[in-house]
Amino acid sequence: MTVTVWWAAPADPGVRPDLVALLDQHERERMAALRRDADRARYLAAHALARLVLGEHLGTDAAALHLDRTCGCGAPHGKPRLAARPDDPGFSLTHSGALVGLALGPGPVGVDVEAHRPLSSLDGLAEHALSAAERAAGTPAAAAFLRTWTRKEALLKATGDGLSSPMDAITLSPPDAPARVLDWAGAAGRWWVADVATGRDDHPAAVAGAGREVPPVTVADGDAVLAPRPRR
Repeated sequence: MTVTVWWAAPADPGVRPDLVALLDQHERERMAALRRDADRARYLAAHALARLVLGEHLGTDAAALHLDRTCGCGAPHGKPRLAARPDDPGFSLTHSGALVGLALGPGPVGVDVEAHRPLSSLDGLAEHALSAAERAAGTPAAAAFLRTWTRKEALLKATGDGLSSPMDAITLSPPDAPARVLDWAGAAGRWWVADVATGRDDHPAAVAGAGREVPPVTVADGDAVLAPRPRR
C-alpha cells in the first residue's frame, strides 16, 4: 500500500520529440496552446512521465494509454484518470518552477508542488485559502503559506474536486508541524496528507490520499524515467 512520488525536470518539446510522441491529440493541443516555453516544458515532462510510469506499471504501451479527463461539468478538463479501468491505481500530476511530479497509489491520490516566489497579494490569498481558525493565528510568511497551500491542493486533487472546492473549508495543522487534517466539514479522518521531499528547499510539496493513516511514501527519480532511450 505504498504511494510513490516521482520528481523530474521540465523537458523542452523542441529537444524531446520522443516524449511529444507519447502524448495523445488532446495533450498535444493543450501543450501547444500554452504561451510560455517554460509552461510547455513542464506540461510535456509531467504528462510524458505519467504515461511512462503508468505504462510500466500496467505492462502496456505508454502512448496507447487512454486517459479520461471528463469533469463533473462534462468538459474534458477534469483530473485525468485511466479510462474504463476502475481497479487500476490512482495517480496525480503537478508542476511548478523547476519540477514536475507524479504520484501513484493504490487508491485516490493527489500531489502538489509550489516553487517559492513573491506573493504580492498574500493577504488576499490567505483570505481565500485559510480557514477562520487558521487566519486567527495570523497570516503566515510566504514560504509557510505555500507549505499549507500544497497540503490543501494535494487533498483537493485526491478527492477529484480540485480548486472548485473551497480551501477555506479545510483546517490543517500549522505549516511548521507535521501535516494533519484537523477539521474539514465531516471529511476529517477520511483523508490523509503528508509533506514529501523534493530535494529542493524552495519547492515544498505534499501528497494526500484516502484513509485515516498515512501509508509509506517513497520518492523516485523521474529524470531517469524521462531519460532518452538508446535507439535499437
